[in-house]
Amino acid sequence: MRAPKGKHIFGTVKVGEKGQIVIPKDAREIFGIQPGDSLVVLGDEASGLALMKNEVFLSQVADAIFRQKKPTENSPEEAYDDIRKLTEQNADD
Repeated sequence: MRAPKGKHIFGTVKVGEKGQIVIPKDAREIFGIQPGDSLVVLGDEASGLALMKNEVFLSQVADAIFRQKKPTENSPEEAYDDIRKLTEQNADD
């Protein structure tokens, strides 16, 4: 049976002593993950972990925030910049 279009199973990875994993080559190629890219690690205690490229996550969060604000408040670009700055500050801490 074939997986639905756009859905993938890349296999399993082992967690090293420092908690590191290697993202399979096929996954890195399909999702355009390059050395130095930032990934957001999301977690749900019932479902597990998920990885997203930082810029994709930030744009989705900014879009969700913008939809909840009145049209006179921040533009999507301003919301994106605010969230990006907060995320980068937290990553540096």
